[in-house]
Amino acid sequence: MGSGQFEGFTHSLGIPTGMPVDKQEFDEILSFELHEPADILDADKLYTIPEIARLLQGLPADAELNEANESVFIDWAIPWMIFNQDDLVIADPQDDDVVGLYGLAES
Repeated sequence: MGSGQFEGFTHSLGIPTGMPVDKQEFDEILSFELHEPADILDADKLYTIPEIARLLQGLPADAELNEANESVFIDWAIPWMIFNQDDLVIADPQDDDVVGLYGLAES
């Protein structure tokens, strides 16, 4: 991938040019908080990674997203899932063309 492609990709996601950026340029800096799995997942349901990604953003699991937003949200969800792996379970897909479903482990 050439640098021109990377610049075009980052620009389309709203990533500022000239990184890193000084904190002083922002009016408000928020703390970084990760949700606990039990705070966003229903104990009786299983979810796809895209659904979990939406829930982590405070959206309904079936919210419509454009491809770029969904990709970024999934990129954030996967490390969250790995970090919280002890609190999650996966249902083994019944068919090769079906994605895995994830849910809360029993307490």
